[in-house]
Amino acid sequence: MKKTALVTGGNRGIGKAVVAGLAEKGYTVLLGSRNLAAGIEAAADIDGDVHAVALNVADRQNLKREVKDILRDHPQIDVLVNNAAILQEGNVLQVPENEFDASMRVNVAGPFDLIRLLVPGMISRGYGRIVNVSSQWGSFAAGLTGPAAYSISKAAINALTVTLASSLPANVKVNSAGPGWVKTRMGGSSAPRTVEQGASGIIWLATLPDDGPNGGFFQDGKPVDW
Repeated sequence: MKKTALVTGGNRGIGKAVVAGLAEKGYTVLLGSRNLAAGIEAAADIDGDVHAVALNVADRQNLKREVKDILRDHPQIDVLVNNAAILQEGNVLQVPENEFDASMRVNVAGPFDLIRLLVPGMISRGYGRIVNVSSQWGSFAAGLTGPAAYSISKAAINALTVTLASSLPANVKVNSAGPGWVKTRMGGSSAPRTVEQGASGIIWLATLPDDGPNGGFFQDGKPVDW
């Protein structure tokens, strides 16, 4: 049976490459975008069964309404890729409170809300794949060396992955993916990796077989230290 995937922040960068990769594999892909017009434009560039949907993880109340609208048209979501994120500059003493709060809302609370809204359906149907897009800047082992709000939020989404994994049946899997330093609007023009390279490990986790890993942190299909 054809599976359906929802990718947040799917209108550009790594998210758009993930949408394209899953569509190429035969999935119905819901391209989530804060700006629906931008999502429709991005979806038109991608071959396959791709549908733009309005999805703003920054707004908790609207997010619930948007998910309800999505489920009305696409009641079975088998794969969730929590890709949408923001990066605010500055160390702990420099980052403004509102920017820190925004980072935690988009990068952590948004995925938390989507998981709670969508994963019960995966459990009841006996299949699910959740990919939380993280970063090595969110790795304690690597020193949490990125801007404070970003590193803290990505460490938190890794914690979300680990705690969720212990609550899931074996046929519903959750993992974190580090795409590496990718040439995007967030990553900048000096980044050494293409969006396709960054997306490849995410697509791998989104399409894991039944005996695939659960509760891990990976880049390019290889484990990354927490």
